[in-house]
Parts: sequence; C-alpha cells; structure tokens
Amino acid sequence: MGPRSRERRAGAVQSTNDSSAVSKTSLAARGYVHDAFAALLVPGTARRAPLIHRGYYVRARAVRHCVRAFLKGTCAVPGAPRAQILSLGAGSDSLYFRLKTAGRLTRAAVWEVDFPDVAQRKAQRIRDTPELCALTGPFQSGDPGYTLCFESSDYCILGLDLRQLQRLDHALGTAGLDAAAPTLLLAEAVLTYLEPDDAAALIAWAAQRFSNALFVVYEQMRPRDAFGEFMQQHFRQLNSPLHGLDRFPDAEAQQQRFLQAGWTACRAMDMNEFYRCFLPAEERRRVENLETFDEFEEWHLKCAHYFILAASRGDALSQTLVFPPSETFPRIDPASPSGVFPASVVTGDSQGPDLKRYGHASVLLSPGLILSAGGFGEQEGRHCRVRKFHLLSRYCDFEWKGNQICSWGAGAQWDGRLYHTMTRLSDTQVLVLGGRLSPVTPALGILQLLFCKSEDNNPEDLNVTVTKVGPEEDSTLSCWRHSTTEVSYENQRYLFVYGGRSVAEPVLSDWHFLHVGTMAWVRIPVEGEVPEGRHSHSACSCQGGALIAGGLGASEEPLSSVLFLKPIPCGFIWESIAIQPPITPRYSHTAHVVNGKLLLVGGVWIHSSSVPGVTVIDLSTGLSFEYQIDTTCVPWPLMLHNHTSILLPEEQQLLLLGGGGNCFSFGTYFNPCTVTLDLSSLSARQ
Repeated sequence: MGPRSRERRAGAVQSTNDSSAVSKTSLAARGYVHDAFAALLVPGTARRAPLIHRGYYVRARAVRHCVRAFLKGTCAVPGAPRAQILSLGAGSDSLYFRLKTAGRLTRAAVWEVDFPDVAQRKAQRIRDTPELCALTGPFQSGDPGYTLCFESSDYCILGLDLRQLQRLDHALGTAGLDAAAPTLLLAEAVLTYLEPDDAAALIAWAAQRFSNALFVVYEQMRPRDAFGEFMQQHFRQLNSPLHGLDRFPDAEAQQQRFLQAGWTACRAMDMNEFYRCFLPAEERRRVENLETFDEFEEWHLKCAHYFILAASRGDALSQTLVFPPSETFPRIDPASPSGVFPASVVTGDSQGPDLKRYGHASVLLSPGLILSAGGFGEQEGRHCRVRKFHLLSRYCDFEWKGNQICSWGAGAQWDGRLYHTMTRLSDTQVLVLGGRLSPVTPALGILQLLFCKSEDNNPEDLNVTVTKVGPEEDSTLSCWRHSTTEVSYENQRYLFVYGGRSVAEPVLSDWHFLHVGTMAWVRIPVEGEVPEGRHSHSACSCQGGALIAGGLGASEEPLSSVLFLKPIPCGFIWESIAIQPPITPRYSHTAHVVNGKLLLVGGVWIHSSSVPGVTVIDLSTGLSFEYQIDTTCVPWPLMLHNHTSILLPEEQQLLLLGGGGNCFSFGTYFNPCTVTLDLSSLSARQ
C-alpha cells in the first residue's frame, strides 16, 4: 500500500472515532452510563437510535468491567508500584476523567496514544475546557508536531501511529511508562483496523515489553455469516476495512492469537455472553427499560459479532481475575448436520418488483398465488413501512412473477402495520390480526382483506378491499410478534392467538380464541401448565391443535421449548414435547409441519456460534435433526430472520420471502430476492 493510500485509510479510521464519540455522548445523555465528560470532549451532539445505545452500552460496560478488575487487583496490593493504563487508539474517550472523578487514580496513571491529529485535537479540547483542566491539574503541552501532546502528573496523551513500534516504544519510555509496573493495555476497535502483520507486531511487542500486564481487546469477529458479511461491507464502504477477521474469525481463534504471541493466559467471549454473565440482572432490567425497544434480532446479532478479550502475562495478573468461570451461559450447539437443503433463486419475470421487506406476513391464497403484506421495506426508492401488497404468482411449473397492488375502493386503507399475522379464510378472504405502527403504537382492530379476481383469473388484475371487522374500540389484540393458528373445537373453526408483546408488557403469556364464523372472541377451556410468556415464536396447525416452538421469553432470553396445544373433548390441554438431542434456543424463525415432522427454519440464537439452518423434529419420536442450507447459488448475504416462508408440499419446496433488519450502525439490509429450498432429501429419510 502506498503512502497516499495509507493516509486515506488513516483518515477513514479517524472518522470512525468521531462517529463513536457522538454515540458515546448520546449514550450518556439517555442515562445508559454516567459520563459527564463525553459531551465536553466532543463538539456537537446527535441522538442515536436505541439499538446503537444498547451496542455502545455493552461495550462501555465490558471495558469498565475490565478496568475495575485490573485496578482492584493491582492498586490494593501494599507497596506495589503505580498501576498503568495504556489506551491504544483512545480517540475522544473520557476514561481518564471518569477514573479521576471516582478517585481510582490515586495509585494509577493513564497514557493515551492515537493518530497525531486526533491526539492534538483532544489535547486542545482539554486545554480549552476549564472543567477538564481542573481534573488534570497542572499540565504541559507539546509543541505542534511534537509526539507528547499533553502531560500532567497522572495523564499523558501521545500522537503516534501504532504501526511505528520503535517510535512508540521510545516515546512511551520518555513519557515515563514503566515496563516493570503492572500495566493494562486497552484496544477498543483498534487492532482490526491495522493490517494483520502490524497488529501481530503490536501484540508481540506488548508481550515482550511488559512483564506484568493485561491486554484487553474489544472488536469484531464472525465475518463469514450473513450479518458478518454485511458488517464487512459497511466498513469497506467507509474505506476502513476490517483486517484479520478471516485469519481470526471467532473467540477461540483470537485466544490462540494472543497465546501464540507470548501471552501466558487468555479468555475471550462474545458480547451476548458478557451481557448475560457479567451484568447483574437488575442492571440488565434497568437498561432494557430505558427506551422503547423492538430490534431484538439485530441486538443479539450485533453482540454475537463483537468480543471482549483479556490476555495476561505475569504472576500478579490473570485473565481469571477479569472473567471468572461462569455456568450461567451454557453453549448449546446444534447436532452435526444430517443433510443439506439446496437453496436457489425463484426464477421468473426479472422486471417484477422485489419483495424487499421484513416484519411482514405472507399467506398462500391458492395454489400458485402468495400474498405478502405490511412490514418495513423498500418502496419507490425509500425505506418505509410498506403500504402496497405484494403478489407472487406462478405462471408455469417453475416460473413465478411478482407484482405490487394497492387497496381498492372507498373503505379502509392498509395502515402500514408490521409484526402482524395473516390467516387465509378462503381463496378470496384473509384476516389480519395485531401488529404495530411503531414500538409505542399498536395497530388496533381486525382487518379483513377481500380479493376480487378478474374474469380471466389474471393475478395482475386482482383487486384488494380492506375492511375493519368488529367494534372500533376492540383492544383485545393490542399486541405484535404474536402467533395466530387455526384450530378446531366442536367441529368449529377458531383462530388461536398466542403470546406476543405490547406497549405495557415486554412479553405476553395469554391467549385468545376467535370464532371464525361470528368473528367474536370466545372462551374455550385450556388445561395443563401455562407456558412461559414469549414472542417471536413459531406456530403451526397440527391435528386440530397448535404447535408452538421457541420464541423470546422474559429477560429477552431465547427459548427452546416445543409445546402442543392438544385438542381434548372439553377444550384443549398444554403438552410439552420432549426432544432429543435438545435444540438450540431460538426465535424469529418460521415453522411448518411436513409428513409428521416439524421444520424450524432460520431464526436467531445466542447460545451457539453456528448459524441456524433448518431443524427437523420427528413428532412421533421426538428426535431432532439439523439440516444446513446450501446458499452457493443464491445472492449473499441471506438473512433468515424477520422473514416469512410458504410450504409447497407437492413440489417438496419451501419459499423464503423477505427478511433482514436494521443491522446496528451498518445500515438496513433486505434479502434481495425470493429463495426456494429443495426439501426432497427430507422425504428420502422416511
């Protein structure tokens, strides 16, 4: 890489600091963390989205956890030398000022290193801010172009390129850093922006220079799955690509990276594990209630793609001091794959509109005609709540055509809801239940979609009329992320509506029965132990009852239970289905019953580093099998959450429609095309 390319890349990396600093300021302003200094160090403010806040919160708490463990283990030892914190790529971070205010630097000091422009800008900001100068005490400033930008009795800021290790080593020695003193090295999203050889040299240099040290790293991992690929695309577009992820793709590889570089012990974990194991339950509840939140899939995926690592050298420091062993977050990996379902792009009219949306609902109106409605997606070149219906129609054996239609007539209009359910009542009638207009606004009322076909039965000429059913003030279903399943009782059709969440309740455990003939809510006896509340689960009709699988439960914990609402003469009874081997807890998946087997398709899980494919459960034996999805022939990435799926049993195919989400600060991703899974290998096992 030439000098100019290096300069451009360095500038792009520095811009990530500016964005991160604004996010940290917003984080403090919303009460996630106590930081009175973030706003003093960063000019300008902007309110970030709740998903961004959560991501930066867990990062801040992980680093705080490591810093406090280090200071507790070093400063409490009588007669020990002064502890040192060396923050690499510190940017506009306020760590020094937070520690100083908390009285944690009486026997410790902080050194910071970043690009000269960043370091000089921060030093100038401190000099210009009386509140900050009051904490640093008397200080010296370096001349423009001088490595030492700011120096007080317990705080130094150095402007250096971390790739120039000889200069770094000399400058730190000159600034008073003691190689023999206990030292904490911090690198928050730093090493990944260095070329792999430069990062390796920095890790090895630190191991050689400090005999008693702890190296804490926070950065990205898991580049090969769908979310990881989209994450990499984002940073490439910023001209700050992530390096070394292919070489060190997961927490285990990162641990070996440090052990092989001379560090004597190391432990790394993803942020889901840190959040569950090292934050008290009451603190998690506090954070989860700070802002209205409904982006659980992207929150868990973001946490699965970042790790916190602590590597140690010397007898006085150990990574177990930072991360003691914990059994509260067991790994539940799926069984070895029993087979593969090939995926391919649905072929048809290339000029037809794509189904780019998530949080929608889909239903098979009649053989060869699929309706999708609602959700958040791409419409007329912008991202919004989608108000047009999407029809996918088959016009020959293997060809499909998509087109969009609007509601027709003077009646009600589609209200733009998402996370609702749709149930086919007939070839021309669909019922829409629940959903939301925003995380604080439920979509009240039941909608009925009536379809009027043309004389030549051309799907493109289909008219849709939207009408409201039942009383306007009916708030029985003020929920979303619930399920609706057709069940039978006393030879009558009912819709069983279960679970979900609402404005008042983060997770619901109740259920309702809607009589299809009268459109009235009725009470039907249900026996058995009431299942724990859940949302974003799957539900399938089965033998007149309903199969419920997975979901996100209380405390935002994915569930693995499979339940059967079994018909009995006096109503229904809840039964739990025992499954072996146990399945990995998941949510935001879809499900279908095929020839006595329950298929769980895609979803999100946090207890395994693998990617959900299709889990097949034999309902007669309770045995589970895992099938991988071969995505070789489909556009990548393919995100299998917030999607819908339609089973075509005669063709032994499963259509996957839509899917994706708002992927942290990386942008919004929509699966670009409809995909079909070939299930023929499943029948071969029978």
